[in-house]
Amino acid sequence: GAMSARRPLRLLGLHGYRQSGRRFRQRTGSLRKALRGRAELVEVSAPHIVPGGEDDDGDDPPRGWWFTGPGTFEAGVAAAEPAGLDKSLEVVAEALAEHGPFDGLLGFSQGAALAAMVCALRARGDPRFPVAFAILVAGFVSRAPSHDHFYREPIALPTLHVVGDTDAVIAASLSRELALHFVEPVILSHPGGHFIPVAAAQKKAYLDFLDRFCPSQ
Repeated sequence: GAMSARRPLRLLGLHGYRQSGRRFRQRTGSLRKALRGRAELVEVSAPHIVPGGEDDDGDDPPRGWWFTGPGTFEAGVAAAEPAGLDKSLEVVAEALAEHGPFDGLLGFSQGAALAAMVCALRARGDPRFPVAFAILVAGFVSRAPSHDHFYREPIALPTLHVVGDTDAVIAASLSRELALHFVEPVILSHPGGHFIPVAAAQKKAYLDFLDRFCPSQ
């Protein structure tokens, strides 16, 4: 049948602040199950260790993609000197090159904010980021003035924005604001909080979105 002629799409997964590739993998089991046969998720860890974490287990410390203060991150802070983003963009570029090819990105929280920046660079023709689309869960616009350039022009890359109506970590309004920076964004609202929803309605929305990019053999 038609299904057997498709290879699954490959998504590079960008975890949230204080997570890691391994932690993200543990938390996305139901998502990977929902996407089985249609898309596979490959996680990469952020390069920066978050210091002083009570959830630090030596082998797998919590990590972040950039900081708004020394070793700290707050999504709502307009950091005068955000640290670490360039290194994180390098890590994403390396993962795409070494473990690719990838079709798209799937980012959560700070990872979704980073994925949006990657989309902006890709839309401008940056050859380091050969991705065709992104799924952004609980994303937001970085408030750092030095990051403004990512949002100056509409980002012409297909995106699915997943918004939790009761998200207490990244307010729904922040995720909707990020969507406004994209050309023809698809917005998926769910009644829950700060997590990747995979109930039937959301699963259908993911698959409908991914179907736009399914390669045939």
